Amino acid sequence: MEAGYQVIARRWRPQQFDELVGQDYIVRTLKNAISGQRIAHAYMLVGPRGTGKTSMARLFAKALNCEQGPTITPCNDCPACQEITAGNSLDVIEIDGASNNSVEQVRELREDCQYAPTRGRYKIYIIDEVHMLSNAAFNALLKTLEEPPSHVIFIFATTESQKVLATIVSRCQRFAFRPIADSVIAEKLSSIAQTEKISVENEALQTIARLANGGMRDAQSILDQMISFCGDTIEEQDVLDVYGLAPPQVVESLAKAVAAGDYKRIMELVEELDGEGRDLYRALLDLQALTRKVLLEAVGQNGSTESLGRLLTAEELMRMLEALREGEQSVKMGLSDKVNFEVALLNAVEASRARAIDTLIREISGMAQDLPEGSPKKKVAEATPLPVVPESSYDPFPPAEEKKPPPEPEFEPIAEELAVEEAPEESFGEEELVLPETPPELEDLVAEIPESTKKIIEEQLKGRFREVQKIDTGKLI
Repeated sequence: MEAGYQVIARRWRPQQFDELVGQDYIVRTLKNAISGQRIAHAYMLVGPRGTGKTSMARLFAKALNCEQGPTITPCNDCPACQEITAGNSLDVIEIDGASNNSVEQVRELREDCQYAPTRGRYKIYIIDEVHMLSNAAFNALLKTLEEPPSHVIFIFATTESQKVLATIVSRCQRFAFRPIADSVIAEKLSSIAQTEKISVENEALQTIARLANGGMRDAQSILDQMISFCGDTIEEQDVLDVYGLAPPQVVESLAKAVAAGDYKRIMELVEELDGEGRDLYRALLDLQALTRKVLLEAVGQNGSTESLGRLLTAEELMRMLEALREGEQSVKMGLSDKVNFEVALLNAVEASRARAIDTLIREISGMAQDLPEGSPKKKVAEATPLPVVPESSYDPFPPAEEKKPPPEPEFEPIAEELAVEEAPEESFGEEELVLPETPPELEDLVAEIPESTKKIIEEQLKGRFREVQKIDTGKLI
């Protein structure tokens, strides 16, 4: 009978430590452990999906039980290596933690540990998704995990290490698998495509790597699907059409429109993306990535960068990126992703225009400092410092003053109560209080402030009232 087709992710599973990419420090540590005969009895492999946890566990088991081992380069030809590769070794038991999570099954595993391995040197238990075990199952495994037989090794793999009991983690050597860089994924996919005799554009490989979010298995699955769709030639536009991604040119145009505050252009681009059936949530993530890239450029260029069509400061970019991030959840989980996407973009425009009041104060102070010495404008701009209250005379909790009881109300005839006498106008004559006029120099200085800055200050200092309440003057101090 002809063997069935194997997907790329299975056919290209690493068979040597050097073939596992993106996790160099873990490979080096395990190689040194094998070479130095420092094999621990329990390992915990944690990290995102598709980053090589199960592949690393199988490679480690193969290196320990190879007939030429323990060795960092298993032969892959001996019966032990072939059985581990095929997944039918009696000495390497792979257990799915999601479907074998009861305490009874852990007790059976604990009893099975007492038997010696059939062929190899070690009896290795690989428990995938170990965080799915129940608390009772974890507790049943504690004693065996702490002092297992000399021929038993446990390898746990999980994507959610925070759900594993701390008493379990403390008995294991923990290795954290990181998301694989897009450049590393693209390079690996290029090597696979050359071997498979598939022509793939470099831009298509970069798009696949970006779509995989750091997972090599996801990237290989996407490549396998694209080969089924396109055949021997894969272009970037094919990947964009199959997965509904926004073209990079459109994302850049959208970012420029947000930076320029061009509302009409923003609406046109959103309508275009929605009409073509593009994934708006993914477009928002791509827009965030582009904004972050420009922000890093601004930070490296002393706080500003000539990009996205105009001069943007790091503060503006940071506010714009924060507004896009706040709208991420609503676009992903909301009822109308198009409306939520538009709202997120408009909020990003407004956020990029906003300015913190302390920044404006610093800029105005800097304008005053740049004036020449002895200038009357500079003298007016220099504010008189507030008096400093001595620390000894300051009491944060002053004693409460004794309040006199209110006078008893006098009951007078209703006619007299309703009578209203107009108070005579008081005339101060020559002693009339006259407020000092604003120095003309200060008015000139205020007139030099740009109108846009004035509007921002007025907007920031504008009061917001909820209701009008009567003030009890007796409570005022």
